[in-house]
Amino acid sequence: MTDLEIANKSKLKPIQEIAQKLGIVADDLEMYGKYKAKLPLNIIDETKIDQSNLILVSAISPTPGGEGKTTMSIGLSEGLNQLGKKTTVVLREPSLGPVFGMKGGATGGGNAQVLPMEDINLHFTGDFSAIEKANNLLSAIIDNNLQSKTNSLGIDPRTIAWKRVMDLNDRALRNIVVGLGGTTNGIPRETGFDITAASEIMAILCLSSDLIDLKNRLGNIFVGYTFDKKPIYARDLKAEGAMTALLKDAIKPNLVQTIEGNPAIIHGGPFANIAQGTNTVIATKMGMSLSDYTVTEAGFGFDLGGEKFLDIKCQSANLKPKVVVLTTTIRALKYHGGAELSALKEPNVAQLKNGFPNLEKHIENVQKFGITPIIAINKFNTDSEEEIAAVLEFARLKNIQAAVVDVWANGGKGALELAQLVIDSVNAELSNFKPLYDWNSPVLDKISKIAQEIYGATRVEYAAKAMTDLRRIENLGLSNLPICMAKTEKSLSDNPKLLGRPKDFVITVREIEIAAGAGFIIPITGTIMRMPGLPSHPASEQIDVNEEGRITGLF
Repeated sequence: MTDLEIANKSKLKPIQEIAQKLGIVADDLEMYGKYKAKLPLNIIDETKIDQSNLILVSAISPTPGGEGKTTMSIGLSEGLNQLGKKTTVVLREPSLGPVFGMKGGATGGGNAQVLPMEDINLHFTGDFSAIEKANNLLSAIIDNNLQSKTNSLGIDPRTIAWKRVMDLNDRALRNIVVGLGGTTNGIPRETGFDITAASEIMAILCLSSDLIDLKNRLGNIFVGYTFDKKPIYARDLKAEGAMTALLKDAIKPNLVQTIEGNPAIIHGGPFANIAQGTNTVIATKMGMSLSDYTVTEAGFGFDLGGEKFLDIKCQSANLKPKVVVLTTTIRALKYHGGAELSALKEPNVAQLKNGFPNLEKHIENVQKFGITPIIAINKFNTDSEEEIAAVLEFARLKNIQAAVVDVWANGGKGALELAQLVIDSVNAELSNFKPLYDWNSPVLDKISKIAQEIYGATRVEYAAKAMTDLRRIENLGLSNLPICMAKTEKSLSDNPKLLGRPKDFVITVREIEIAAGAGFIIPITGTIMRMPGLPSHPASEQIDVNEEGRITGLF
């Protein structure tokens, strides 16, 4: 543990003190140790939600290392609190896959973190474990029904789309065969594992409004077909009640704190390139019920997490964000301007300017939703004054507000300019949020709208399987569901090698999956990895526990 991490840990306050800032009495807390607690759903107040201000933090297309949306969200919430605005930051829970894989943690960084960092990054309050168990219970019930001689629904094993999950990166489990070993061990079939964050259960939890809605959505999970082509849902297997029982505590948001002792709610964690990529509706509404300002984030660039946040989550939950903050880094602009990853720390104004079209496209995309974005330049030590000045001048020419933000080094003080811009934008009532498309539009029209207007594609092409999937969706009566595009985060296109602002490209949809429980349709483009693998030197190599029980190497 570094000196900074030790210093941050010493700032931890009992969670009752954090709850008191929000007007929550201690008796309403379900304690998970001294520094974290779950919040009851009856605290949510729709009247207060209507009076609160929702701020979305998104980003331009990221580099492989990410551009710091979580750090920016935490720092902005600190800055707003310093300016006297009662603010809660609402974030996703980290997955153990990235924690032990590439990132080594996902609780912000430097002086803009949520605490207790070790708990949040590891088992936390057991939400991911509960989601994993609920997912795998359905898998066990499905395979049991295939085996049963007295209670079989006649499910065709070849049509089963449901997979098991675990919250670790394990490439060896992507494709497996189950049911081997003889007639008493099940029906042999091909299946596999996804990472827990990619489970439809995670997406369902994050879009549910309450426990009953959760149970209904779980019952709506599409499993497959019988041999006589009848669709089978989880409710046909009588699975939704037991699955809900496993999730009865996981549905409650988790209250923790920022380094500066301000409230943070962390709940849910779906991937943004396969699901909606944002925290739960319940957590967001909880923050808005308790605060004047609620700062939240959506995964990857605005073309993925931001679009899904606005078109899926906000429409589903009737939320209307007031401001979108576009997290921008000098290194990402240079990356999209043609710089090699190894050279991103080297000053290069020319390559920086070559990357401006990517930022420009994300600005245009935010404006399509009737919201005026604010550019937040997440400052790194390697950024030159000339490079920062070039971005500020670009923003001025585009008539877009921009601020240099240094929350990693300075916490909330490093975000005061950005916080004031957010307050001014809210007070000016600049937002007139409108979704990109109508859910009731034809499926192909909705896909084309996203591909052409948000990504900038000239057209969309469909593989034969995708068209077969489309007919299945229409036959199941699910055409009115919103679209949750599965696409690489590395490019505005479906080709990760096309950086910057690609032109004259075609989006190819290989297949279209159904997430009937979550309530959306998933067109699959490119190669989307739902069970990541570990790198050659995973972050787990640096994580250890000393003789005092203190965890080291968890960033």
